[in-house]
Amino acid sequence: MDEKRLTLVGHLEELRRRTIIILLVVIIGAVASYFYIDILVDFIIQPVEDLNFIYLSPADLFLAYVKIALVSGIILTLPIILYHIWRFVLPGVTLKQKIYVVLANFMSMIFFIGGAAFAYCLILPLTIQFFTKMSRQEIKPLFSFASYVGFMSSILLSFGVTFQLPILVMLLTQFNLITPTFLKKSRKVFILLIFIIAAILTPPDIVSQVLLAAPMLVLLELSITVSSLIYKKKKA
Repeated sequence: MDEKRLTLVGHLEELRRRTIIILLVVIIGAVASYFYIDILVDFIIQPVEDLNFIYLSPADLFLAYVKIALVSGIILTLPIILYHIWRFVLPGVTLKQKIYVVLANFMSMIFFIGGAAFAYCLILPLTIQFFTKMSRQEIKPLFSFASYVGFMSSILLSFGVTFQLPILVMLLTQFNLITPTFLKKSRKVFILLIFIIAAILTPPDIVSQVLLAAPMLVLLELSITVSSLIYKKKKA
């Protein structure tokens, strides 16, 4: 009993130590990012540079800057954060599991960055354009910078997570929660949903709709392929 208690205390102490390190690293990254806030703001408003922003309270703009610096700090220090997370988790797993986790983590980062970049370059401008076209002569769009930062963050995060679909399908197939047969039978429904979403979010022209739908279709087919490969490997 005492040995188990000592082991638990040791784990909690290790968790506390690594949590403090992560927080300090993020704070350092955020402070460093704040010195380049003008460059970051230029990057953030570049997709919608035709818009004019306002701030609604004395501290509004400062708080938006702090949020930008914090997010930037997390992104810049993400490799260090992941290193300390895995250093805490991996000692309890086998070498094969370590390789699998590291590979899945690397793939997840690549897909997340790809999804966020796709949203930044295409989805964000199209979405802002869609909402601004809803204005009327007596109702003009006037966005606060803080609300735009929040909106942009949610868009980029949503697509970064959405692009994790192949990773999710891989795990669900590995645990027998879905099969390639189910995905293939549901393919037409998924394709229809993708084009409906594309039609809603884009201007009424086929080019914009295809530009939005194409990456999602690629993700769908990639997910089906990944599921099939894992399923065959498990059955072999």
